[in-house]
Amino acid sequence: MSFQSLGLSDALLKAVSKKGYTTPSPIQEKAIPPILEGKDVLASAQTGTGKTAGFTLPMLQLLAKTPPQRRRPIRALVLTPTRELAAQVFDNVKEYSVFLDMKSTVIFGGVNQNPQVRTLRQGVDILIATPGRLLDLLNQGELSLSKVEFLVLDEADRMLDMGFVRDIKKVISLVPKKRQTLLFSATFSKDIKALASSMLNNPILVEATPENTTAEKVDQTTYRVDKSKKTELITKFIEEGNWNQVLVFTRTKHGANRLSQKLDKAGITSAAIHGNKTQNARTKALAGFKKGSIRVLVATDIAARGLDIPLLPHVINYELPNVPEDYVHRIGRTGRAGASGEAISLVGVDEMEYVRGIEKLLGERLPSSVVPGFEPTDTIEELKAQAAENKANHRRQPRSSRQGQGASKGASSSRSKNNQSRHRRKS
Repeated sequence: MSFQSLGLSDALLKAVSKKGYTTPSPIQEKAIPPILEGKDVLASAQTGTGKTAGFTLPMLQLLAKTPPQRRRPIRALVLTPTRELAAQVFDNVKEYSVFLDMKSTVIFGGVNQNPQVRTLRQGVDILIATPGRLLDLLNQGELSLSKVEFLVLDEADRMLDMGFVRDIKKVISLVPKKRQTLLFSATFSKDIKALASSMLNNPILVEATPENTTAEKVDQTTYRVDKSKKTELITKFIEEGNWNQVLVFTRTKHGANRLSQKLDKAGITSAAIHGNKTQNARTKALAGFKKGSIRVLVATDIAARGLDIPLLPHVINYELPNVPEDYVHRIGRTGRAGASGEAISLVGVDEMEYVRGIEKLLGERLPSSVVPGFEPTDTIEELKAQAAENKANHRRQPRSSRQGQGASKGASSSRSKNNQSRHRRKS
């Protein structure tokens, strides 16, 4: 099948050809026709399957049928969970609308809102936004959604995971009831199905891949290793394999920072990205990673969501996620667009339960191996004893020292709560 056979206009076919694409991906082949027919769509698609073009191309074609109004009210709204994904979608919209009379912009938190407001005041047809900044500007009266014809929720499952459900419902209440709605999600959880039933009208169900499956061309391997030897093993893999583009996942922001520092000391250029990093720092780290000046990008799950890294060869789970679905999202970063990729998971004895959860979700066993010289020796009992000893040592510290730590911990806790309260605003 060709893009032309999908019924796309000459202007869009020209833009697609300019990007070097010749045949549509499965999600594009299945989603574009019903969207062009004006139907609501509920689509399940993993990252890297071409889903952005799957909704951008038909949306642009339908919008282009009506000549732009002089003041250009917002006619299409695309909601995304993260700044990185918002920027990626915006880039795609610009590239595909290059031969159309269409204006678009993107808004997200973590940066000065004034340039965004100036662009909005000039008028845009398509707005890509994260929920927090969108509601901020709505509350300030800087934009209106009263003329929205298309509402797209991209990676809706991640938006729910990040606590945006109330924000999403608020946005839905502000857009016209008569509209075309598209919802894209990596999984069809009960929450997603409930959200879809509340906002979609007789939707067409589209699935590019079976729910919760991993890319066929991703070579998955788990390596059993002691917790204390993980950094040494990851260094060995990268150096001996001469790997130059590696995405590594940790569970926490602190863990990402700590691993990045250790890799730098070992002579492996790296950068950490997570929610506490400024938007400029995250953009700089990603740019360095793409051009090769940074070999390793260490990320938390939320920070990595929506990263557009073509032909990424290696993904390493430094720590396994405690939510099995997140494993699918993580390794979906490699093996994209028909390319092969490798996903490695370093598994401590205390993470075996996570492995079983992932295997149950996937319906298959993950290959397990041990690297000579890194044979695991930890036991659950030893790890529990170590944790108890650390706790006891903390209690034996001088009271003045503990008070200082307590004050610091209290301040940190206070800052954490403040950060959480500002989370949606920063998004």
